[in-house]
Parts: sequence; structure tokens; C-alpha cells
Amino acid sequence: MENQEEKQQDIQKEKKQQPKFDPYAPHKIKWWGWPLLILLIIGTIYIFRNNQPQRGKSSMSAHPQWEAKDTQHNEGSIFGTFYHITYQSTENLQEGINAVLKQVDQSLSPFNKSSVITAINENTSMNTDSMFTEVFLLAQEVSNVTNGAFDITVAPLVNLWGFGFKNIDNVNETKVDSILPFIGYQKVRLVNGKIEKEAPQLMLDCSAIAKGYGVDAAGKYLESKGIKNYMVEIGGEIRVRGTNPQGELWRIGINTPKDDPTSTSNEIEEIIQVTQLSMATSGNYRNYYEKDGKKFAHTIDPRTGYPIQHNILSSTVLAQDCATADAYATAFMVLGLEEAQKILNEKHGLMAFFIYSNENGEMEKWHTENLNNLIVK
Repeated sequence: MENQEEKQQDIQKEKKQQPKFDPYAPHKIKWWGWPLLILLIIGTIYIFRNNQPQRGKSSMSAHPQWEAKDTQHNEGSIFGTFYHITYQSTENLQEGINAVLKQVDQSLSPFNKSSVITAINENTSMNTDSMFTEVFLLAQEVSNVTNGAFDITVAPLVNLWGFGFKNIDNVNETKVDSILPFIGYQKVRLVNGKIEKEAPQLMLDCSAIAKGYGVDAAGKYLESKGIKNYMVEIGGEIRVRGTNPQGELWRIGINTPKDDPTSTSNEIEEIIQVTQLSMATSGNYRNYYEKDGKKFAHTIDPRTGYPIQHNILSSTVLAQDCATADAYATAFMVLGLEEAQKILNEKHGLMAFFIYSNENGEMEKWHTENLNNLIVK
């Protein structure tokens, strides 16, 4: 018994002599643990850095640049103007692009004697095609929203005044009044694929929307070929998707509206950085005439029959599709600044940038708030 008690006492002494484990006390690392620890720290830093977003760079700037062999540039003429198209593809698709644009011309050009719109204007056929139908329905929608400031039945007035107002000396109040009964988007309808007019004198003019529609048609053709990065520009109307050849957002300039009948001035007022959008600009600084000291714009107000005299010098609109941007850019020129702002407050899907003349004749700028982050200059 004494031996057992002595053994128990010896065990208790040994336990007291052993140091207690403290989880917060520093621990000694074996020699082989140091390389392992250093490796763990380096790996943690690498993973952390590679998962952090880079400051000061847009997410689009991470996209790779196009390779030279994947970059296509096509140019040509259509709708009485020129087109410039840049897209990422190993295949040159200009032949297909031209075919699509000719389809648009065959449907919507009043200068094409065999087009759908020519037949309708001449009352030889009221049949439409898919392109005409799409443009007509969009035009009617914009006309409703703008209370007739945009109206494709304006053709008789355009013919009266003449292209570039070449008939101005022959225009008088009597002639304008005689034409106004045949102006009005409510007087023409699309029924079962055919156009119905209230009077045979009604004529259609899609020039303020067809060019934008042509831009969309070319863009959709590229998309049907699997192309994600491109810019289509026809006569200043633009549609962009994806990134530019440098792997960045597309940059588009807005011209300063200076009196320039010769169209030789290309001074840039602002630069907008965009993707997945379309843009159209309507302006009176390059197309106007002067009479009795007054300057008249090339845009005709279909509600009055006379050229507009509003204070907007340049109307730029951005939307998902270029046909919509094109139509509203023209409508806002007709409406003037205040009325255009009222519509933009309700149409939240649109972006707009106006350059206008204030009461003192000084040039000022205004744009919708949703354009703030896109302006880079």
C-alpha cells in the first residue's frame, strides 16, 4: 500500500512540473515548418490580388484587343450617303451587308422607283413587306408619343418646299393650307399587311427613320453571323455592340453646331463612351436657309406646314435601336427644348444631349441624367 501511495505522489509531482498549455502563447515552429509557412503566405497574397477588381479601369477594358486578321472595315454608299462599318471577324461580310441595305432601300426609299413606299405613294399597290411594316409601326408609336411632331405623312410638304428648299420662292400660305388636309399620321393605317389611306393624296416619307433602320438592319445581320463586337455608321447614325478594336468601349463624338452649309466643320463638342447602344443626331446648323433676316431649319413641322424656328441646334438621342433614336432626334427638333424635356422625363429608356441657343443667342448644353457616366470629354 505504501508503495502505491508513493507512486501516486510521484505522478502528481511530475504533472505539476510539466508546463500548462496556453493556446494564446507563441509557439515554436520546427525548422521544416518555415518554408511551408512562407509558401502559404505567398499563395494567399497571389489569390487575393488576382481576385480584386482593378481600380480606375472599366470592366470592358479587360477585354482583349482584336487581332489584325480579325478586324474588318467596310465602306460604301447607300441612301444617298456613305456607310462605314467596323467589326471583329475573320470573314469579310461586305457582300451580305450590301444585300441587306439594298433590301431596306427597296422597301423604304422614295427615290427608288420600284420600292414599296413608291408604290404606296403612287397608289399602284398598298402591299407592304416586313421591313416597311416594322418601320411604319414604330413611326406611328413615335407620332403618338410626340403628338404628331414626328409624322411620316409629311411627304407632300417636303415636296412643296423642295429638297433643300429649292422651291421656297414658290411657297405661299395658300399652297401650304391646301396641303395640310392631307397631312396626319392618323389618316393612314396598316390593315392585314396593306396600307389604307383616307385620301389618295396622302404620301409617306420615312427619311427621318429609314437611315436609322438601315443601321439596325446591318447590325442585326452581323449579329446573325455570330459577331459580337462591331460599329455600324450610316450618314452619322450609329449602332455599336461589344468593344472596339482596342478592347475598350466605343467612343463617339458629337459635333459642335456651327453654321456650316458646306458640311466641312468637324469640331467635336463632346465625346460619349458607349456599348450596346445606338445614336442618332439631327441638327439645323448644316441645313437651313435665310429669308428676311430669319434663319429657317430644314426640318418641317408637320403640324403647321412650315420649317421650324425652335432653339435646339443639335438633337442627339441614344436608344437600344437606331431607328428609335433617329425618329426621336427629329421629333425633338420639331418640339423644342421644353417639350422635348417633358417627353424624356416619361420615356426613361431614352438618353438625349441637346445643344441649344439661349435667350441671348448664346450656345448652351443640356442632357438627361442617365447620360452622366457616358460623357468622357
